[in-house]
Amino acid sequence: MPKARDKLTAVALRNPKPGRHWDGLGLYLEVTEANARYWRMKYRFAGREKLLALGVFPEVTLAEARTRRDAARALLQSGVDPSEQRKAAREATRRDLRGTFEVVCAEWLAFKRPSWSAASYRKAKLITGNYLLPKLGSRPIATLASKDCAPVLRAAAEKAPEMARKAREYLSGIVRHAMRDGLREEGRMLVLDGVLPTMATGHIPAATLPEQIGDLMRAIRAYPGEVVRAALLMCAYTAQRPGVVASMRWTEIAPDAAEWRIPAERMKTRHAHIVPLPKQAVALLAHMRELRFSPEFVFPPVSRQATPHLHRDALSKALRSMGFGGQHATHGFRGMLRTAGRERLSIPADVLEAQLAHAKRDAIQKAYDRTAFNDERVRAMQRWADWIDGLDLPASVTPIHAKRASQKGKNAD
Repeated sequence: MPKARDKLTAVALRNPKPGRHWDGLGLYLEVTEANARYWRMKYRFAGREKLLALGVFPEVTLAEARTRRDAARALLQSGVDPSEQRKAAREATRRDLRGTFEVVCAEWLAFKRPSWSAASYRKAKLITGNYLLPKLGSRPIATLASKDCAPVLRAAAEKAPEMARKAREYLSGIVRHAMRDGLREEGRMLVLDGVLPTMATGHIPAATLPEQIGDLMRAIRAYPGEVVRAALLMCAYTAQRPGVVASMRWTEIAPDAAEWRIPAERMKTRHAHIVPLPKQAVALLAHMRELRFSPEFVFPPVSRQATPHLHRDALSKALRSMGFGGQHATHGFRGMLRTAGRERLSIPADVLEAQLAHAKRDAIQKAYDRTAFNDERVRAMQRWADWIDGLDLPASVTPIHAKRASQKGKNAD
């Protein structure tokens, strides 16, 4: 390696020939056959010969190249390999750019997506997008603290307690993902226990007495939002889970039978489920199809929802606005059928369980439930729909399937 320094001149660099043009102390200009020109520095570290790129000429001038060479030599004199130091600096920059909560959240969602159902992925994306990213998105994941997250979760809980609980669960998952990827110190978990108020568990409020069910059905029929009203009636007529009803697809409705065929990936039990539809539900679907709100979903979103279909929270909000908060939950339609159907209509318990698609421990029993009670469920659900429709129904109130013409022009929310 030449020991002389500053051999190159501005004149020599005007039209250099292909090859290496040495300046000194390891610095040279490499010119290719295509006349590309690169500054390089040749040096030795730990007994090995190495090469350091210093830029492209003429963007990097001769004077700047010498300054960069001298800086690299200063690192060598202090025992630091300039190539490794540059790699470390680039990695730190990469971590800074990648290490925001928003970016890590997106990576976590992509990581989890293959193991989730489509509904679970949409739910996680909706909750993180609506409740976490607006306040936490730009924060570095490496320094995100519990005190940063607590007010975000509390604010979410004021509007949607269940969403806040899922948001807390997702937060923990995102932080664990960051630790696995080296973007956050290992073991530095968020402490979010006690941040949200404790909810009573085990009891889901439901209208089960005839007078309660009558009040509920009258209130639903009088609700002004057509899409939400129709979805609540579908919950009442079928007793399926509210999230599954809200995301009901036209392709799941059998064209030649009064059946709703829910695929396995949309069921909590991960088993396909056939739901017999009473005449009221069939009429309701015909009404919704005439309105042509959505080519894919029976119940389109209202307001500015992030989901392509009605969100189950809209159903909960509607019940609360009708005065049923703490008295009847969206999930309560299932308990309503299970209790009142057994006590008032004497529907056999096995038929009710098959309709509700409750998980069974025995796989054989699961298969039996899905097939053996089809005819019984058809009859039972028609009796059920007729019964709840007729509970103290005043003459001035007309069910939705009889109001097609008057409702067709109303607002969809």
